This record gives sequence, structure tokens and C-alpha cells, in this order.
Amino acid sequence: MDSPRWLDDEEQRAWRAFLFGGRQLMNRLDRELQASAGMPVAYYEVLVGLSESPGRAMRMSELARRAESSPSRLSHAVARLEELGWVRREACPTDRRGAVAVLTDEGFRVLEAAAAGHVEGIRSHLFDRLSREQVAQLREIFEAVGRPLSDEPDPPCDEDQSCPG
Repeated sequence: MDSPRWLDDEEQRAWRAFLFGGRQLMNRLDRELQASAGMPVAYYEVLVGLSESPGRAMRMSELARRAESSPSRLSHAVARLEELGWVRREACPTDRRGAVAVLTDEGFRVLEAAAAGHVEGIRSHLFDRLSREQVAQLREIFEAVGRPLSDEPDPPCDEDQSCPG
């Protein structure tokens, strides 16, 4: 058996900084979104995904894949969003076993109201702390890491797309 390729000291520091910083950032954004909009980041991401889809609708299986969520976890989130009146489920017209999640007008209004504060949190907690060069490096790093790990052929946002927070 081959010996593990252990991390050197600099790699270990970088890895732990990534874990700590990423958790701190996401926990802060989640707390702020909960306080300002009454929803966790996971629900916000579902609403964003639906808002960007044609007809503000997407098959549940596709929504789960894009959210990198299990179908059962996504189904639970959509059930809660249905209770709030922000999403509704419809039968899939091409597959009787499938379901489509649809963003309601109320859900779109809630998303619009939440977006400005959420994006400001992303800006103040992340981008305002980085130089333009560091922002470019951050993008390059995560494109290099994410692309080979992703099942999607293209990154979720490119230079020609607007990417909500």
C-alpha cells in the first residue's frame, strides 16, 4: 500500500483556514438571512434557482442536483417553502412520477426583498475584505477546484451571466 501524501505545514494551514473561514462566512450569512428574511441560505438558494429558471419552474430532481442536495432534503425544503406560500408543486407534464417546483409571485417578492441584504452581507463579509486581484484569484482557485469535481459541464456563472448572491 502506498504511503499517504500528507499535507505539508503550509498546505495544512491553508486547508484549516479554508475550513474555518468558509464555515464562519456561511454561518454568518445564514444567521443574517434568518434574521432579515426569516429563511436559511439553503431556502434562499432554492428560491434563486427557481427564479432563474424558465417560467420560474424546475423539476424537483434537477433542483436537487443543482442545489447539490439529496432529493429527500430538497423535498423537505420545498414542503416548508410551500407552507410559506413561496413555492408550489405541480405534476410534471412529461413524467407522471416527477414533480415540478414553481416559484410563486409571493416567493419572488420575498426573494427580491431578501436579495439586497444578503448580497450586502456577501459584499461586506467577503469581497470588501479582498483586493480585486484576490477576488480574481479566489474565482480562479474555485474554478480550478470545482470544475473537475462537478457533474455540470460549465460553471454556474460565467462572464456573460449575472449571478445573484
